[in-house]
Amino acid sequence: MLIACTVVALTWANSPWSGSYFHFWHADPTFGFGGRLFSQPLHFWINDGLMALFFLLVGLEIKREILIGELASFRKAALPIAAALGGMIVPAGLYVLFNHSGPGASGWGIPMATDIAFALGVLALLGDRVPLSLKVFLAALAIADDIGAVLVIAFFYTEQISWISLGVGGLFFVALIAANRAGARHPFIYAALGVGLWLAFLRSGIHATVAGVLLATTIPARDRAGAESPMLRFEHALMPWNKNVIMPVFALANAGVVLGAGATRVLADPISLGVICGLVFGKPVGIVLFSWLATRTRIAAMLDGICWRQIVGVGMLAGIGFTMSLFVANLAFTNAHPLELAKVGILAASVVSGLAGVTVLLRRAKVIA
Repeated sequence: MLIACTVVALTWANSPWSGSYFHFWHADPTFGFGGRLFSQPLHFWINDGLMALFFLLVGLEIKREILIGELASFRKAALPIAAALGGMIVPAGLYVLFNHSGPGASGWGIPMATDIAFALGVLALLGDRVPLSLKVFLAALAIADDIGAVLVIAFFYTEQISWISLGVGGLFFVALIAANRAGARHPFIYAALGVGLWLAFLRSGIHATVAGVLLATTIPARDRAGAESPMLRFEHALMPWNKNVIMPVFALANAGVVLGAGATRVLADPISLGVICGLVFGKPVGIVLFSWLATRTRIAAMLDGICWRQIVGVGMLAGIGFTMSLFVANLAFTNAHPLELAKVGILAASVVSGLAGVTVLLRRAKVIA
């Protein structure tokens, strides 16, 4: 569905009806409550509203991994965390080499992101030709990468902060913690307080999607007398919406780029080139280098059943930035031209990274056979 929506967006944006594509997503809707806060374009409701639900799911997955998953102990978490750290630092550094000043300077966070759904989806297509431990490694790496992305968004891609609104958001967050401590388990309580938290962050200047992650940290994770925990109930409820609605709609609204006859020249622009080099080369280099350093210094141990060639393949798959990179690009650039250049680079890099990663992993599978 992600691929289909991307193709539709690109086709629509480059068709004779391209004007309707941009008008549809950016025109102010007629619904609302009359206040300025609610009189926003459809694009806003997708990027700041639906994506808050996506980040809520990301936060729930992070919490589960920290409590009982691959990030539950330092020894288990060290390798994917080190890999994720390298997969953020090196791509950002490569981007800065091309855009240390000028209109693209603020886009350094774009190649740091990994599209966890797309990367894991591509790896899943290989089935039993790759070991389960490699899938676990990529999942843990992507979760750690998401933590980094949330921190980058919170601290570096914010507008002028309204401390009053942020204080109100803090009160909602305290109320959520108090509900958890008091043993409240009804989803409506957390949903209602979560909406208040989202509204407060929306007015604070810190991107509203951060509220989704904060809400996730307060949702109870413990089971009770045969009843599923609220954390898992939220996760199971959000998963189909995320796969079938949120991510496809986000791709449809954000992947439409006018390519035109000068697409080749666009790829040579410092912004596009920085994104491509960061995702295609920076991701695998950073992931492999930091993984090697972590194992060499005995901070982490290599996972059973995988080899360095497979780590390289996973590093290439992590270069599929797509939806996460598109999301960061929308925060980094307010002007249309640099945003379009970044989108072209993201789409090109994601295709190249996906094909390269599959090629490397399939070659390894044939050697084993």
